[in-house]
Amino acid sequence: MPIDITNLPLVWMSYDEGPDHDHDEDFEALEESFKRGAPFVILTDNAPTEDHAHSQEEKKRTALWMKKHKAELRTLVLAMIVIEPSAAKRLAFKPFGVAFAKFWGYPMTLASSREEGIEIAGKLLSEHAGSATA
Repeated sequence: MPIDITNLPLVWMSYDEGPDHDHDEDFEALEESFKRGAPFVILTDNAPTEDHAHSQEEKKRTALWMKKHKAELRTLVLAMIVIEPSAAKRLAFKPFGVAFAKFWGYPMTLASSREEGIEIAGKLLSEHAGSATA
């Protein structure tokens, strides 16, 4: 899941990865984002497919990393926005969103286009900034 933090507070994540992809780099990118101490939104325009599976070792490593960064995930990541043009696929993703939020500690939101995804991200960031100053 390559992660691009060059456009913070918009963090772009991809589920397209090569066989030799280094997940440690992804975790390091997220940790860099946490160090800023400011909220951000994760966006992806290629949602995981059913064949996107992780080895038992990867699952364990992810779970340990999540446990270590639970507070940051809950307070700094405002949402994961999945951009999916297909209405049928967006509908199929909705039930997964509940389990996703419980697992990761932040909500998953669906958008039909990149523009809508960025608009939702802007709203979330704006609302958070407003509530932080109130």
